[in-house]
Amino acid sequence: MHPSSTDSPPETASTSTGIIGAIPARYASTRLPGKVLRQIAGRTMLEHVYDRARQAEGLSRVIVLTDDERVAAAVEDFGGEVEMTPAECRSGSDRIAHAARAWDAAAVVNIQGDEPLIDPAAISLLARHLASEPGDPMATLAAPVEGADFTNPNVVKVVTDGQGYALYFSRAPIPHGRDGGGSSALRHIGIYGYQREALLRLADLPPTPLERAESLEQLRALENGIAIRVLQVESGWPGVDTMEDLETVERLVAAGGGPGTSS
Repeated sequence: MHPSSTDSPPETASTSTGIIGAIPARYASTRLPGKVLRQIAGRTMLEHVYDRARQAEGLSRVIVLTDDERVAAAVEDFGGEVEMTPAECRSGSDRIAHAARAWDAAAVVNIQGDEPLIDPAAISLLARHLASEPGDPMATLAAPVEGADFTNPNVVKVVTDGQGYALYFSRAPIPHGRDGGGSSALRHIGIYGYQREALLRLADLPPTPLERAESLEQLRALENGIAIRVLQVESGWPGVDTMEDLETVERLVAAGGGPGTSS
């Protein structure tokens, strides 16, 4: 059975090793209630995410974190590992930080529970980077932005410095090419890797002005001097926020499983 944890667990020693893949999974969803348990090709969305995370290299464990017994029961049914976390956790990263205080892990990869076509190779890339570059407190992914996505406020853009660290994330079209030139835009892909200490520090910080303005939690890290390395990949994958998104993903699964290893 899954362990129940509503009180703050004790922190482990700083000699932690290994990288854990964490999948925060709420049942509640404004636009698509219970979406992580929606069926795709005979399996829940969450099972697809979990299976793809398990295919990634460099993770010592994959753990689903939830505050809902229905989600926990579904994970147990497909043989996954699950931990209960408090309903009061404000975000996925807060949920992970709560659990990570008790984990023997050097780093954590935050894997979204509503991305059933996530590429295992992308998770592997982040895990390898966290292991080889322990001086980078955080890392994330980005791909070239195409067409109308550049001006779409639902598509988050990121600009980086010469060493590949994020300068800013925005829903606005950045950078602005005043004379038609400049750097190419990058589309942020919402998967994060954290060194354990950086994750716990971030969770203890209050929301910041830019974070509130853009509704982007990663800006809290930048506003507090926590560097985010941006690793580039060729493309991202569709997530699921609406019934239309779910239907699109079902068609992709039926056609061969989307990017990366087929699920």
